[in-house]
Amino acid sequence: MQNSPELANLIDTKPDSLISVKSAFPECNFKCDFEVPSFSKTNELVPTIDPTYQLDSDTTISLLAGFRFNRRVLLQGMHGTGKSTHIEQVAARLNWPCLRINLDGQITRMDLLGKDVITIKDGQQVTDFQLGLIPWALQRPVALVLDEYDAGKPDVMFVIQRMLEREGRLTLLDQNRVIEPHPYFRIFATSNTVGLGNWNNIYHGTQLLNQGQMDRWDVVAALNYLDPQAEERIVKAKVSHLNLPENAPLASQMIALANLTRKGFAAGDLSTLMSTRTVITWAENWAIFGDLEFAFRLSFLNKCELEEKRLIAEYYQRCFD
Repeated sequence: MQNSPELANLIDTKPDSLISVKSAFPECNFKCDFEVPSFSKTNELVPTIDPTYQLDSDTTISLLAGFRFNRRVLLQGMHGTGKSTHIEQVAARLNWPCLRINLDGQITRMDLLGKDVITIKDGQQVTDFQLGLIPWALQRPVALVLDEYDAGKPDVMFVIQRMLEREGRLTLLDQNRVIEPHPYFRIFATSNTVGLGNWNNIYHGTQLLNQGQMDRWDVVAALNYLDPQAEERIVKAKVSHLNLPENAPLASQMIALANLTRKGFAAGDLSTLMSTRTVITWAENWAIFGDLEFAFRLSFLNKCELEEKRLIAEYYQRCFD
């Protein structure tokens, strides 16, 4: 990526237009209006626009404030609600380059900051310092998305902490160098928890987050499951088979079942729940196999504990007669 001439030239690039958020996102019906920078040209880091994606108004205006006013925005919510893709879709509509890093347990400080690598120059082996993804992005007008933020290891999280401060400088100790951020560098993150770790026993691998670091996030937006009508629009947009006249009631019935599992999970009756992603997968599998019940078993039921299946069968019967 660092060798791409197009991306190398990003250092000298900045947004070239301002657009009103109300006019650019009319479907969101924002209560406030301001102008947000955007790019007229795209490049390989700009996500592709998904015309079927349903934007959530509160989440979208929070992210746009991050782009416009350089606010650090943390997007928190249950799994399968589209947190990461929501950031990408807002960036796509602004033509803003976007770099997504998944903070899994294998990411190290060297991956993020950089490391010495051996290269061949003029027939000789030489040691060069290769910048990691964070300092590379910091010097460019890039929206850096730290995915699964609450799964990062403690030593990695302290690398990020300095970037969250207002001036956002990054110190490379190996290089005796301080990197100033590009004026249009932006940073976002997604997490399933709000820094409390695996308190509900469904997000294993998440960490307790340093509250001093949590305090550096300017905006914490919540993206959880949408109301049934909005969720139905999403599912129908993703699976065209549900739009056939003979399948008209199915989408609402599937979402009603998903909401029952969510209520059962909240009440402690179930150890798992159906996300929007699961509903879409169920609909896609039904289009493949032509059997709604069989597709449901493959998409969700087989993930559940044996003792829970009787309750889920009751939910299914209630929704599908």
